Amino acid sequence: MMPEHKPAGPRQHVTVDGTEFVLLGTAHISQASTDEVTEEIRHGGYDAVAVELCESRMRAFREPDYLERMDLLQVLRAGRGGLVMASLALGAYQQRLAEQLGVEPGAEMKAAAAEADSHGVELILADREVGVTMRRLYRNVPWWQRLGLLAGLVGSLASSQRVSSEEVERLKQGDLLESTFRELAQSSRALYHPLITERDRYMAARLLEASAGRHRRVLVVLGAGHLAGVADHLRNPPAGAAAEREALDRMPPPARWPRYLAYLVAAVILSGFAIGFSRSPELGWSLIGTWFLVNGGLSAVGTALAYGHPVTVAGAFLAAPLTSLNPTIGAGFVAAAIELTVRRPRVGDFRELRQHIVRWQGWWTNRVARTLLVFLFASLGSALGTYLAGARILERLLTA
Repeated sequence: MMPEHKPAGPRQHVTVDGTEFVLLGTAHISQASTDEVTEEIRHGGYDAVAVELCESRMRAFREPDYLERMDLLQVLRAGRGGLVMASLALGAYQQRLAEQLGVEPGAEMKAAAAEADSHGVELILADREVGVTMRRLYRNVPWWQRLGLLAGLVGSLASSQRVSSEEVERLKQGDLLESTFRELAQSSRALYHPLITERDRYMAARLLEASAGRHRRVLVVLGAGHLAGVADHLRNPPAGAAAEREALDRMPPPARWPRYLAYLVAAVILSGFAIGFSRSPELGWSLIGTWFLVNGGLSAVGTALAYGHPVTVAGAFLAAPLTSLNPTIGAGFVAAAIELTVRRPRVGDFRELRQHIVRWQGWWTNRVARTLLVFLFASLGSALGTYLAGARILERLLTA
């Protein structure tokens, strides 16, 4: 006789094209939710299980050593250094929660995947790739709000090691991304839309595309904060689920003005040098000296703050003034490449990366994390140096 199973978590039932979707809202840091998911799959008679995970997050569950295979230089060359740092910061926050509460955030998703595999039912990864969500989040906000995104990530990392009871309660109703950016998202629709609303639409479209008309009964395991939104989109499905999902997977085109601005700044600086030399060789060389000292100096300071190797610091000093006049390559990439050459990360650095970065000091001691810091700080120093040195050059030309 089948044991009695008493539902505890919030849930909704939606039937579309003969497929019954049972949406089970979970608390991402609750052992009770994990136990309920396990029992539900064992006794609920489902022929498919969907989870609020994407492929990369599932890979992190199933292949904890995948970071060891990361080509860090290729990651930086592809412009994904910031995304990797953001993912690591979120992972550090998650690990800190696990240590404090004794329950791994997302354990119910991991349990659902394991139960689906053991019972031979199809597993559907319903959520959008976290990288796509982060990029759309970044692209969807004005440039001045992007500093707030960085502050949210830094705050999740640099805050006290114990997570407050308020944060724990928020996580019971949302998820890791929402908890990190919740205060910003509540005050900005530009943030709320890609972080929450778009993901509700995406998961509903993914469920319809993968299940409707193919499965009889599907258990959907998702955070309680997504329950109402996903259910509503299932009840009011889009004209084409596949088209809806593909549209939400596309990246909005990047703004062109930052690249144009970079070329404009380079043209202005080079014109300033030319004007200086036309007035006197002494002035021209003085302007070049100012450019190298300020731009290279600030990039070198940033690299030193990241505990870069002395050779890397010197390399940043020499590279920053040149790369700032060539927008196709950045000072941060050059500095990181030098750091990787003189202090190549060991296998243990990759293997222990997640444990090290739980404490903020670990970002400076782990060679992988430190290389990412070198990339970030050298870039920020060079960017600041570009505008400070440019302003100084303009001032001297106007007053000479």
